[in-house]
Amino acid sequence: MTLPALHNTGVLYRRILSQFPQDISLAFAYGSGVFKQHGTSQGQMEKNMLDFVFAVDDPVTWHTMNLLQNRKHYSILKLLGPTMISSIQNEHGAAVYYNTLVPVDGKIIKYGVISTESLIDDLMHWKTMYVAGRLHKPVKMLVQSENGKLRAALVANLKSAVTASFLMLPESFTEEDLFLQIAGLSYAGDFRMVIGEDKSKVANIVRDNIQHFRILYSNILRDCPQVVYKPQQGKLEVDKSPEGQFIQLMALPRTLQQRITKLVDPPGKNRDVEEILLQVAQDPDCGAVVQQGISSIVKSSSITQSIKGIATAGLWKTVSYSSKKLMKMWKGWRRKPSVSHTS
Repeated sequence: MTLPALHNTGVLYRRILSQFPQDISLAFAYGSGVFKQHGTSQGQMEKNMLDFVFAVDDPVTWHTMNLLQNRKHYSILKLLGPTMISSIQNEHGAAVYYNTLVPVDGKIIKYGVISTESLIDDLMHWKTMYVAGRLHKPVKMLVQSENGKLRAALVANLKSAVTASFLMLPESFTEEDLFLQIAGLSYAGDFRMVIGEDKSKVANIVRDNIQHFRILYSNILRDCPQVVYKPQQGKLEVDKSPEGQFIQLMALPRTLQQRITKLVDPPGKNRDVEEILLQVAQDPDCGAVVQQGISSIVKSSSITQSIKGIATAGLWKTVSYSSKKLMKMWKGWRRKPSVSHTS
């Protein structure tokens, strides 16, 4: 199974991509400039910044070429050179290097660069859930290389999102409930949801994009032995027995299992992961423990990545970008009452 590209990539995206070094193993566009969100008009959408992520096999070479082609995109950190930029990318925050508020082809864009290796690690193990979380939601795939390991990791990440969401949902629920839960995973614990993001963001993402979520997840739901999926009615029933929950917990990404273990196991006990997850599977608050585990991953990566963003964007761009986010949040408040979803 490959992740579907949503519609064709379009001339605009091809023109933007052509401005960058071409050695990219995966490129996708995401966010409110790409997908219509509830409460946003077509006109507003066209003014929104376009967000991209580029996965590259060799960040030093890629930044070397990008500094030659697009030196103006970088903050003062460009003076440190490509090796140092790659080291800042790989070793701090969520292993992504963002250039923001970049004018390209009449649009304002933001693009993050991550190494293919770091991306696979995040997709498989949810080490930071930063780019993995972006990929739980519909994105516009622009480039996808024939890297088998990367393809498998992309599917594994979607399966993990489904499994984690099952653990946090009741026995029966609707497709929309599931997609709200999935879309909310990468915002759980994100400090930017307290300040700087529209509170009804998760509901706005899902409401107008149910069809795109279906395209992403319907095959996984059909093939999953843990769930009864009735696509015609848009309803699902999941196994909430301790045995069922244990199977789901054992299928979660490694970092999340470790975080759950840390939450539940008293210091000094050092029981093995399987034993602890067996205990959690029998706990009526199993879903809440999983939620806490996810929040702890997202919280640390969202804070460290945002601090790194100040350096990679430069102070003026940081102030400009943050003020736009706060404005969006203010508009979200004024649009109330709308049904916001807290996951």
